[in-house]
Amino acid sequence: MRYSNTAGHLAALLTVLIWGTTFISTKILLVAFQPVEILFLRFVIGLLALLLVCPRRLRGTSKKQELTFAMAGLCGICLYYLMENIALTYTMVSNVGVIISVAPFFTALLSYLIHKEEKPNTNFFLGFAVAMAGIFLISFNGAKLELNPIGDLLALLAALVWACYSVLTKYISGYGYPTILTTRRIFCYGILFMIPTLFFFDCKLELTRITNPVSIFNLLFLGLGASALCFVTWNFAVKLLGAVKTSIYIYMVPVITVITSFLVLHETITPLAALGTLFTLAGLFLSEYQHQKEGEKIGTAK
Repeated sequence: MRYSNTAGHLAALLTVLIWGTTFISTKILLVAFQPVEILFLRFVIGLLALLLVCPRRLRGTSKKQELTFAMAGLCGICLYYLMENIALTYTMVSNVGVIISVAPFFTALLSYLIHKEEKPNTNFFLGFAVAMAGIFLISFNGAKLELNPIGDLLALLAALVWACYSVLTKYISGYGYPTILTTRRIFCYGILFMIPTLFFFDCKLELTRITNPVSIFNLLFLGLGASALCFVTWNFAVKLLGAVKTSIYIYMVPVITVITSFLVLHETITPLAALGTLFTLAGLFLSEYQHQKEGEKIGTAK
């Protein structure tokens, strides 16, 4: 049990470490690509990578299971990223960063309503408040707070959609199929749902843009690392830890972004950003503490 928990925490940590650095590649690619084009290409690359790693087919699924895979693809692959990217065109990046981080709260509520065993406790809500205060300090460090109803609502919906994806992957983990195969099936449905949006946004995937060395490197990073690897490790973590405990790691994404900005882009870490980082990490550990104590009690009872 302890080994499984450790593996789950390491998988979740690896996932957010990579997700926290993806903004650099996305920022570079946005010069030549539309947001939808980047999403489509990265998940197609991710799907091809998973096919190479594990070419065998997922067999024996029921109609109900396929519906769950389809809903996970719609929520976690298509809707979440589209809403997040469209939100960025309407509101400030800092707004989106803070609002998206509400996802663990939604995950806890949905998990409690659907999986009664994952009831959010006092420590979770206290940790959520502390972490959100930290993320607010990081995101609005030196920036003016400006609300935009359309963009902020889209970001909030994106957070809710990601919570739905986390709960759906909890169901999928109970089917007993290999994580790589289930992730690949989710990718397939997500890409299918994404195809109509390419026509809606009038995308033109020109070969000259895709074959550019800089584009190739960043698309491979997003496709192989942030998509293929990270969705497998995230789903693996949900399988071992549950949706609520895994979702808490989302708090770390803004922290990793700040550190990456300092190391790669040589941006200054201001006192407010440093304080926000400490608050966010404190909130994460506070939310995790009660879960850890409960896990120890279960282990003692066994």
